[in-house]
Amino acid sequence: MNRQIKKILIIKPSALGDIVQAMPAACCLAKSFPDAEIHWFVRPECVALLENHPCIHKIILFRRKELGKWWYKPSAFSELVRLIKQLREEKYDIVFDFQGRFRSAIFAFFSGCKQRIGMSGTQEITGLFYTRKIAQSSVHLVDFFLDMVCSAGAKKGKVEFGLKPQPRAIAETQKILSENKIDKDNYAIFVPSATVEAKKWPIENFAALAEKVNAKYRCGVVAVGTEPEKPVAEKLKSLSKTPVVNLAGKTNIAQLIALLAGAKVVVSNDTGPAHIAAALGTPMVLIFGFTNPSRVGPYGRNETVAAIDANKRGTQVESTNPAHNIKNVTVETVFDLISRQLG
Repeated sequence: MNRQIKKILIIKPSALGDIVQAMPAACCLAKSFPDAEIHWFVRPECVALLENHPCIHKIILFRRKELGKWWYKPSAFSELVRLIKQLREEKYDIVFDFQGRFRSAIFAFFSGCKQRIGMSGTQEITGLFYTRKIAQSSVHLVDFFLDMVCSAGAKKGKVEFGLKPQPRAIAETQKILSENKIDKDNYAIFVPSATVEAKKWPIENFAALAEKVNAKYRCGVVAVGTEPEKPVAEKLKSLSKTPVVNLAGKTNIAQLIALLAGAKVVVSNDTGPAHIAAALGTPMVLIFGFTNPSRVGPYGRNETVAAIDANKRGTQVESTNPAHNIKNVTVETVFDLISRQLG
């Protein structure tokens, strides 16, 4: 063990699901270097995911939208200078760039740290800014991030995410559920939208599934998502013969974590809330299309994956096989996975 490591920076600015996949690496570092401070470089909209994490000691804000104007807006340039100064003053012993983009790699370099570990083979010119590059030999991203920290002397043990709901958020979400006449101990969460169109399971399927879940388990059905995804949840509500409560855009991240933690089951497309539910250990089904579930699916939870050829896609990131279209995943397949978990 390298006992000289006293301060560590993790660069993983976004997005929710990607940050969750990197949490086990932070937990591994915390166990391997118990005297070290671990800082996380992250965008403001993702802060709530990390601010109560037991392995994160400090959050470094990356205001990407503002900083992108540095070349013509004096206030943005001042913010960039301030951020670089802040990074350098921390005097990190090691920096891990888990994002693998130019804008993340250059901040690793700006930190002035002499040990900067990043990914090899990225699409952008990042290698110039690292002192060590790690090739991805593990299929799953969680394992790859763990490989990166282990290359610096961390010791891999039991994989833990360290994510849990906060008491205040639990109380707030129970109040929200009560106001919507949902039993806090018996509800299902559906996440019917996603940023990428190809990752969206047909909304008609979600509606049919809601009816089957409600009929068998007598549980309320709650749809969640961002504010722009509210119309998708509303369409689910209109299509389903079972009442659906639309909470899209009505919860913050802390409340979303609490909602997902308390659910009887979560059914989701490949999007942020699904990866939060996976990390929390909630019974769930994550529906995949062309994205390889072996790479980003719920870690160690194969029973939660609904996909065509889920374990037969090798190491590829995205499939081009038309058979893997998300539309080919049936309602019966998803319901069967739910039934196996809930009994």
